[in-house]
Order: sequence, then structure tokens, then C-alpha cells
Amino acid sequence: MKQLLAIPGGSGREKQVAKFIKAELLAAGAEESWFRLDKANKLGPIDDAEVGNLVVTIPGTIDAPRRLLMAHMDTVPLCVGCTPVKKGEVLESKEKDLGLGADNRAGCAVVLNAACEILRKNLPHPPLTLLFTIEEEIGLHGARNLQTSLLKKPALAFNWDGGSPTKLTVGAIGGYRFFIDAHGIASHAGVAPERGVSAIAIAALAIAKLQKGGWLGKVTKRKKSGSANVGVVTGGAATNVVCDLVKIKAEARSHDLTFLNEMVAQIETAFHDAVKEVKNIDGETGSVEITGRLDYEPFRLADDDPSVEVAQQTIAALGYESELAVANGGLDANWLFRHGIPTVSFGCGQRNPHMSTEQLNIEWFHQACDIGLNIAVAAV
Repeated sequence: MKQLLAIPGGSGREKQVAKFIKAELLAAGAEESWFRLDKANKLGPIDDAEVGNLVVTIPGTIDAPRRLLMAHMDTVPLCVGCTPVKKGEVLESKEKDLGLGADNRAGCAVVLNAACEILRKNLPHPPLTLLFTIEEEIGLHGARNLQTSLLKKPALAFNWDGGSPTKLTVGAIGGYRFFIDAHGIASHAGVAPERGVSAIAIAALAIAKLQKGGWLGKVTKRKKSGSANVGVVTGGAATNVVCDLVKIKAEARSHDLTFLNEMVAQIETAFHDAVKEVKNIDGETGSVEITGRLDYEPFRLADDDPSVEVAQQTIAALGYESELAVANGGLDANWLFRHGIPTVSFGCGQRNPHMSTEQLNIEWFHQACDIGLNIAVAAV
């Protein structure tokens, strides 16, 4: 576990993590022909991303449906370069200004442990597919661009990424990301301000309209809900120049895809309307360019989905009590669902992810490993 945590591997820089995982599996008895890398790194937002998703297909020794076990390899920048140390019942980063990176090296370790235990001990098991994805932390791009044909059509699918090992995430929110350029007309702010069109004014009017209309922050309309946020606003170079460009990054989220699309439309309309309101003395207006992408669609698995039932039965057989949850953040499982592979997500002991105070609860991690191994050998 400590070895995985110590490997630098932010989004787009997962090559050494994939190399470590492969080496461990080969040492445990895996065959070279089981390993494949797809080309998801060529399709995501990072031009020089090092490696694609790592897929490992392990032949079964019992006649049972194929099972998929997966986790993402990347960490957030805050965790790159940490030194994991044990402190009581937890692991944490030795460096106080760095996070541990248990999100999601702990998930990788759970999947890796299950496979290595099976191979070293020659445990009976169904056909298995192991999936280690890239670029989850920057928008689930590895899962989004996954070459699904490499997975060999698993009948059951399980993901490790989260906190409590007995919490089963069976649904998650959908998210849309905006990149907005508000263009104005530059002019001397003292000599000829009337000839300028302020891009800052355009952005401010649009944001104010959204705030006043209830389309920012927590959004609730007609018993539907979601959230929207303008997170980044940059523009301007001097106080004596009417600003001609403001760049904005924003997002919208909802568990309801129709309502998510409505929020997207409201945000776009607010900026287009604001352009019409800001004119110079000659009646000229600025313009706005809006690009966006659906990072992930919302999903919710049925309580009687086969993967949900196997997950619950496995946890019960180990003497634990499970709970079903729906996440307000995106998971690789969002895109697996979109690819036609309903996937349950387990926790594996992480606390305070994306923070310098991140920890890994060792007892929870060991529970997650027990659950992972029992899932992999089809104990239920």
C-alpha cells in the first residue's frame, strides 16, 4: 500500500502507477498476454498524457459470469510527491502541505490485492477483468474514453473509490462544465470610455441575472434541484483600459438530466442576453463564446441490479451491514453505466480526500480488501 501511495501520478501522469501494478501482477503469476493499454490518453484533454487505461483479463477457473473490478490511478496535484507514514490506526502524508493520495491508490491496492491473492494461492475464481483508469480527477476522462471491447463483456462490475467500505454508491449526480469567453471592445477608460464595451460588465450582468433568478448555488425549481457555480473569472490588464476579454469557468450539476439541461440553457441565455445590454456610443456590442461538455450523466442503479445484490450479499456474508448511497460528485461508474456496464462503487477507507489532512483508515482498508477478494472469487 505504501509503495502505491508514494508513486507520483497526477492526472495524465499515471505511467509509473500502471507499471507498478503490472509488475506486481506478473510477479504473482499473471501472463503478459493478459495486459492491454487502450488509447484513452489520446482522447482526453491532456495532450502529452503518458498512458491509457490499463486492462487486465484473467481467465476463470470456474464456470461463472465475468466480473469487473476497477479503480482509478490518478491523484490530485496536492498529493503528488507525498511520503506515506503510519500514525496510530491511519496512514497519512509525512509532509503537512501534501495530501496522502489514498484517493485513489487505496482503490488500486484493493483490486491489486484481490488479484494477487488469487494468483499466488491458486484460488478458484470466475473470469475477471481488472480496470485501472486514468484522468478521473479532471473529469472522468479515462472512463469516458474507455475502449470497452477490451473488457470482454463483464456481467457484474465493482469500483473502489470512497470512504466506508460498506457504503455502496449506486448512483451519482450528472455534471456539465462551461468555458465562457465574454468579448468586449477595448478603449481608453479615461479619454474615450464611451467607445468601449466592457467584457467585465457583460460577465457581471450575466452572473447577477443568474443569481437573482435562483440559477446559481443550490438551485430548486418546480421540485427539481441541482447546483450551479461560477468558479473562475479572469480578465483585464489595466484600470485605464476598458476590458475586452473575460474568461469564465462554470459548472452545473443535477441528478435529473432534463433539469441539468435546463440549467445549462439558463446559463447560456443569461450571457447572450447580457451581451445585448452592454453597448457603446455607436451602438456596438460585444459577443460571447460558450463551449461546454457533459462531464458525466447522472445514473441510479435499481436495488435489484445483479451487481448491487452481489455487493450486499458479500458484505453481509462477512458480517458487516451495508448502506446504499447516491453521490453528489461524479464517479467513473457514471461513464461505465453510460457504456452499458452498471457498476457499484465501494469505499476503501479514505478520509478527507483532496485535502492535506487526508488519511487512510487501516482497519477500513483491510475490510475493503476482504470485500474485494470475496467479490473476485465469487464467494456469493
